[in-house]
Amino acid sequence: MMAKNITKENFKQEVMDSDKPVLIDFWAEWCAPCRMLGPSIDQLSEQYKDKAVIAKINIDQQRELAQQFGVMSIPSVFVLKNGKVIDSAVGVRPKKYYEDVLEKAMAL
Repeated sequence: MMAKNITKENFKQEVMDSDKPVLIDFWAEWCAPCRMLGPSIDQLSEQYKDKAVIAKINIDQQRELAQQFGVMSIPSVFVLKNGKVIDSAVGVRPKKYYEDVLEKAMAL
């Protein structure tokens, strides 16, 4: 299973209106660390398929969304609950880090 591709067209429905925690990976094709993180994000989408929304936003195609979140460096990962950012991380972190953040978000 792959992470959901988020665009400005489906952002409100998939992210803001979600009743589950949402993890968003801001990335780009040309970003080597983003490609390193990709497999972990896809594994998380499988692991949390019924418990959270795991999503990706391509910053080259969705500049407005990247600006909205103040993304300066990629990969940048944000975790939202009820439409509010509750955690974020820049750079590649171990998959366990994202699992812990998602578990925390689900417990809120």
